[in-house]
Amino acid sequence: MKKNIQFSLAVAIAAPFTNVLSAAQADGAESEALRERVHALEQELTTISKRLDSADQATATAPKVTLNDKGISLASADGAYAIKFRGVAQFDSRLFFDDGGMTNNSFLLRRARIITEGVFAKNFTFQFVPEFGGSSVSILDAAIGVTLDKSLQLKFGKFTPPLGLERLQGVCWTFFNEASLVSNLVPVRDVGAQVSGLFANGTVNYAVGVFGGVADNAASSNSDFDNDKDLIARVYATPFKNQAGSSLQGLSLGVAVSSGRAKTTAGRTAGYKTDGQQTFFSYAAATTADGRTWRIAPQLDYRRGSFGAMGEYVISAVHVRQDVAGETTKLENKAWQFSSGYVLTGEQSSYTGVVPRTNFNLAAGTWGAFEVVARYSNLNIDNKAFPLFASPATNANEASSVGLGLNWYLSKVVLFSTDYYQTRFGFNSAAPTMPTTQILRQDEKALIMRVQIAF
Repeated sequence: MKKNIQFSLAVAIAAPFTNVLSAAQADGAESEALRERVHALEQELTTISKRLDSADQATATAPKVTLNDKGISLASADGAYAIKFRGVAQFDSRLFFDDGGMTNNSFLLRRARIITEGVFAKNFTFQFVPEFGGSSVSILDAAIGVTLDKSLQLKFGKFTPPLGLERLQGVCWTFFNEASLVSNLVPVRDVGAQVSGLFANGTVNYAVGVFGGVADNAASSNSDFDNDKDLIARVYATPFKNQAGSSLQGLSLGVAVSSGRAKTTAGRTAGYKTDGQQTFFSYAAATTADGRTWRIAPQLDYRRGSFGAMGEYVISAVHVRQDVAGETTKLENKAWQFSSGYVLTGEQSSYTGVVPRTNFNLAAGTWGAFEVVARYSNLNIDNKAFPLFASPATNANEASSVGLGLNWYLSKVVLFSTDYYQTRFGFNSAAPTMPTTQILRQDEKALIMRVQIAF
């Protein structure tokens, strides 16, 4: 481009003198003066060329600023250094039907996050995610990454352990606006170190990490000072990923496991929650974890065109005591879920959300994308938990949930979701006819509507 500009300038400058040179050949004095003038013009052209070189060099090294539906980013010209800002905000409305007169209908700011990510010298990354939603401010993620190769990546800090499929997907692009019952049995966030990577032409993903160890449905308090750690490993494969046109191209299968030890009341869950985020099971206050813990979580995800499906099964085992002097008992709690969705407007179903062909625009008559979703999930508490470790009068030993919903993607960034959940409870044989906990006296019937912006 620069050379074309230089050539055009040269032609434009020299053209007026072409005829003059021809006419002045017989006149030596005038020819000499004209040669001096052409020489001066050549010098001016050289100066302009240098300026163009400087401008090209400045353009090549100038930082690049990008603003799109993936966030705001500032990057060096070669991409070796970059910083990106993203955000998530979720405003919910919760309505409960036939709930025995409980006043639990609510509006709430479910999540509000400003996500900062960065790259340094191409191989070093960081992520920082504070949470401003809910009733307090907390640090969700604070992680440092080192990329040695696609097959060998290191991660240190606080982040989601590689265990639950739904947990790893994140909170923005799941089929439903609340995680299933299965997610009760896996950790939310933990502090640790992880090795991960891709191999077999990108068809197999592995992750192995050592973490501080947290209870089911719990997050780390940002520190861990005991000697007991959790080892977590996951293998996740998309075996037909590179086989274009195959009906199995969008099939992913995996299994994750964890093993560790837990002590004190912090080592057992603070409670398992319904889709409506109401606690239906919790251990007695004196119950203490003491012994080995382990989890196993087979999982799958399938996408083909507008159809998507996801399923996982989790067994979570913990050893508990009635109190610090009681005998140890092993409990195995189990859960599974299967969910699916279909994009009515024809866009591709995706693990990372639906991208509408056209954004919602009333004036233009475009409406974005619509997706219908359905889910069934079940969580079963080991009956050995009753009555020593949990009261059968105040806790259910099983929850089964059916969910139906509609997702309206106004754009890649804005989502409006409406989900209805109905949860039925089961009880231990020692439970009274009428539970003493109000929410367990009838099925939970919850309508949760959400407006979300995520970029």
